[in-house]
Amino acid sequence: MANLSFPRENLTMLTDFYELTMANGFFEEGRGEQIAYFDMFFRRVPDGGGYAIMAGVEQLVDYLNNLHFTPEDIEFLRSKKMFSEAFLSYLSNFRFACDVWAVPEGTPIFPYEPIVTVRGPIVQAQFIETMVLVSINHQSLIATKANRIVRAADGRPVMEFGSRRAQGYDGAILGARATYIGGCCGTACTISDRDYGIPALGTMAHSWVQMFDSEYEAFCAYARQYPNACTLLVDTYSVLKSGVPNAIRAFNDVLLPLGCRPKGIRIDSGDITYLSKKARKMLDDAGFPDCKITASNSLDEYIIRDMIQQGACIDSFGVGERLITASSDPVFGGVYKLSAVEKDGVIHPRIKISENVTKITNPGFKKVWRLFDNDTQKAVADVITMADEVIDDQNPYEIFDPEYIWKRKIVTNFTAAPLQVQLFRGGRQVFHMPPIEEIRAHCKRHVQSLWEEVLRFENPHNYYVDLSQKLWDVKQELLSSYSK
Repeated sequence: MANLSFPRENLTMLTDFYELTMANGFFEEGRGEQIAYFDMFFRRVPDGGGYAIMAGVEQLVDYLNNLHFTPEDIEFLRSKKMFSEAFLSYLSNFRFACDVWAVPEGTPIFPYEPIVTVRGPIVQAQFIETMVLVSINHQSLIATKANRIVRAADGRPVMEFGSRRAQGYDGAILGARATYIGGCCGTACTISDRDYGIPALGTMAHSWVQMFDSEYEAFCAYARQYPNACTLLVDTYSVLKSGVPNAIRAFNDVLLPLGCRPKGIRIDSGDITYLSKKARKMLDDAGFPDCKITASNSLDEYIIRDMIQQGACIDSFGVGERLITASSDPVFGGVYKLSAVEKDGVIHPRIKISENVTKITNPGFKKVWRLFDNDTQKAVADVITMADEVIDDQNPYEIFDPEYIWKRKIVTNFTAAPLQVQLFRGGRQVFHMPPIEEIRAHCKRHVQSLWEEVLRFENPHNYYVDLSQKLWDVKQELLSSYSK
């Protein structure tokens, strides 16, 4: 599917200003071409969940492929009177030259593991920080929320209805893309269907009903126009006193004579659990047991779960503002940190130390592995290693908690799978982005590889992200060197 909506313009200048001042400084200090390594990772799963979903890689690839400075950009920077002419000349002839690795979209991800790794000249690797974070943080947040809501629906389709409440048009368009990766069946956002192939869904607003002299007349008109896709909104006046009875009349008077069956009704207000039970009986008694009931109106995973537990007769859900904005926890706190530099071809690990131990980084050029139990096909743990390490899954492998190192486990009969794939080599794209349907299926399959305890909404099991012994030793050596 062609990507027509992004980027609409050159987004090279969508960067924090200090990326440019640092780039100019590195350049003028003669260090602009020194090779540096950066990791993107996050420290906390939104909503207190047990896992997050990776998304936004396709938009990151688009950005990096279009990275260039226009004459207008150069003139703007010149007007700031902070940048050397030599640096501006470098930007005028800019060519992206970094290596980039990332965890594929749709993959469950966990705190502190590198989900994007960038290697390249410090001027470039530092400069792209803002858009790496913008691209991955936003869509990973929304895909994660969508996956929680879809799981709460327990097999019932969930539609994304949030465009009008999104934070801007890209929030609506790319948010819809992220919800589809997370498991939603479609979106109300038409442009996301055009650009990304996400099924556009929807029926009518209350204004349709209000435009006619009676609710019955409005329903009949809609049934005449869309006899094979007739879903009626029944809560404009009274769901049980007029909405459902008038829908049944329209089904009988318009659809049945055409040889068609109704698709459904939608309830958008009131005590939807109670109303759905009554509506279900009314539809069944009228001979329409195949007529589905859709619920909408400020839903989230907890409301949906409670409705189902209370016996609501709901066949599908439309979820808007609380999904497209992830309103319960609207920040995905991904960060981008220097992890190593090269000198004369030798990689030297770097570490950030903080009084807050959660902000101490894992140093070096690294890989991430996921260990799968061969009997259950379930994920056992993730392991971060140095890039030159290989986990031999033909032999037992010891994992340990990097904080409480006495907690150790020998893993046997397992498969070790590297998580990251290489997107760019020397600035050239080397990874073919899969179609959205494949990403969505990948997400569903890999979420199913997690234990139920990790999938809990409240107090999920802590999925372990361990360090290899070699990486742990490097980290401890650096910590000790800075404590002297």
